[in-house]
Amino acid sequence: MGRPRVLIVGAGFAGYRTARTLSRIARGRIDITLLNPTDYFLYLPLLPQVAAGVLEPRRVTVSLGDTLPRVRLVLGEADRVDLEGRTVRCTDPEGGTGTLGYDRLVVAVGAVNKLLPVPGVAEHAHGFRGLPEALYLRDHVTRQIELAAAEEDAARCAARSTFVVVGAGYTGTEVAAQGQLLTDELVRNKPLRRGVRPRWLLLDIAPRLLPELDEHLSRTADQVLRGRGVEVRTGTSVEEATREGVRLSDGEFVGTRTLVWCVGVRPDPLVAGLGRPLERGRLLVDPYLQVPGRPEVFACGDAAAVPDLEKPGQYTSMTAQHAWRHGEVAARNVAASLGLGTRRVYRHRDLGFVVDLGGVKAAANPLGVKLSGPLAGAVTRGYHLAAMPGNRVRVTADWLLDAVLPRQGVQLGLVRSWSVPLESASPEVARLPGGPAAHPGGGRSGAPEGSESPESAQKGTS
Repeated sequence: MGRPRVLIVGAGFAGYRTARTLSRIARGRIDITLLNPTDYFLYLPLLPQVAAGVLEPRRVTVSLGDTLPRVRLVLGEADRVDLEGRTVRCTDPEGGTGTLGYDRLVVAVGAVNKLLPVPGVAEHAHGFRGLPEALYLRDHVTRQIELAAAEEDAARCAARSTFVVVGAGYTGTEVAAQGQLLTDELVRNKPLRRGVRPRWLLLDIAPRLLPELDEHLSRTADQVLRGRGVEVRTGTSVEEATREGVRLSDGEFVGTRTLVWCVGVRPDPLVAGLGRPLERGRLLVDPYLQVPGRPEVFACGDAAAVPDLEKPGQYTSMTAQHAWRHGEVAARNVAASLGLGTRRVYRHRDLGFVVDLGGVKAAANPLGVKLSGPLAGAVTRGYHLAAMPGNRVRVTADWLLDAVLPRQGVQLGLVRSWSVPLESASPEVARLPGGPAAHPGGGRSGAPEGSESPESAQKGTS
């Protein structure tokens, strides 16, 4: 008999960690295949810095081929899993289809944007889940400031320089924080009409920012953002979006050309097609990350509802912190199921969180120690450098250059609006008309992981 075949679907935090750990354990004794729509692992926590022009796009990507030398990479997206036949049907980036067999399957497909039934949002908003969206937002914000600077009409100038972010979790808070710094930098060289300055609004129906974290982090972030001029509006939502602006739940109409949708995510719909029990869209697994009744199938990351042994009756949250550690346990248990080592349950202990607020500002509580200001900023950046599986020198170089040189306020035009629709379930692949990713309403595997309902909670210091 040949080597046992392990197929990992998705190279987000959980899938990438599974592949890396399993390849080290197996040392060539297992045939490992990784199915993913891109050839890189995306370090999501630093994506807001790409949108703000602090980091170049490749800095937050880690080559799968270079860092997983004993893993076979197949570019594509899973369309359907046949549990009885132990095969996965997939579509490659050029529309070709194929089938991959397995002896062990690891489902690590991540999450997709979560839409709410708000009129106009799907047509006029953009999400923030991948590189295409970050690059598009960077160009869009730059373009709006340039158009506003040349605008003679005061109302249109104000609308173009107004930016609305919905969702005050990790992503929304950091996008607003980094965005305010970016537009302040842009208007230094492209001044607006007298009396007009860039305006950022951060909205959330929750009573405070970062509602999923402790009050220290929330309060620190709130103070920093308000101090920069960001309008933080809690207990407020969007009731309608139009081409000219948004209508808020309090009845106010805000003129804007920019609506960034960061209200949360949902598990990739691929898991629903497995026909196994779900918990709020996530695939139910046991503490060993195995699907009950299917010992050859494992699931981890945002796709899996993993029992939280520290909180009986609950499941681990959809965060990168959990996804990364899920991957470690999944790899060891897959190996154990093939006779290599012993299996273990997933158990965790939170050591704290960090929130990057742009510049030298941040909020952090490592080991329960409450930090803010430059010290928190240093801890936050140190954590990211330690957590990234590559590109540490390049990221550090970009940070140093950003500290001493002005940012380049130019549009690259690499991503068009139609290629990053909010309803896209696979933000890593720009959906070209007629291309394989143009699948309205369908789940596309391989989306990055590390988000939390109601918002992405990407940072964990453990």
